[in-house]
Amino acid sequence: MVRNPERRRDLADAGLRVLAASGARGLTHRAVDAEAGVPAGTASNYFRSRDALLGALGERIMERFAPDATVLAGLAAREPGRELFVDYLRYIVERTTRQPDLTRALIELRLEAVRRPGLAEILGGTLRRGFRDDVAFHVTTGLPGGAFEIALLHYAMDGLLLDMLTTSIGADAEPDEVVTAFVDRLVL
Repeated sequence: MVRNPERRRDLADAGLRVLAASGARGLTHRAVDAEAGVPAGTASNYFRSRDALLGALGERIMERFAPDATVLAGLAAREPGRELFVDYLRYIVERTTRQPDLTRALIELRLEAVRRPGLAEILGGTLRRGFRDDVAFHVTTGLPGGAFEIALLHYAMDGLLLDMLTTSIGADAEPDEVVTAFVDRLVL
């Protein structure tokens, strides 16, 4: 069968929507077919197993979360300092909350990766590349903090996103206020 890359992407995007709405238990080839509006069996033609489907979702989600090179270049051209760091984190929050279902799907994939070593390898590799890109951005722009401080910010940002996109702890803090506090208290 000839593979259609556009259809594969469309099926993966439908799978991410199913994963966000129904969780890993609701993710089936049949559910992906229904969400994509394609004939039954189409998803299984592209993704032969559940592991193949999950792996494709892991790859696709990182493509969709990739930062805009133009935005990064604009940030990188600025003077290093607190405001640049805050704006960089604001951009991460904006990018990951613009499509909340996508971030929910990522959370589901990360949880599922705990139980599936193949998915953990795919997802872990892309997450680590993203982390290394963040470290490189900080080094090349002269922002303060090293790999450990950036890891602390990732842990904090993950918690913020989890709170924003799931059941909240109810602290009633504005995301922008939280981002600024992260920078002020963890790095500068």
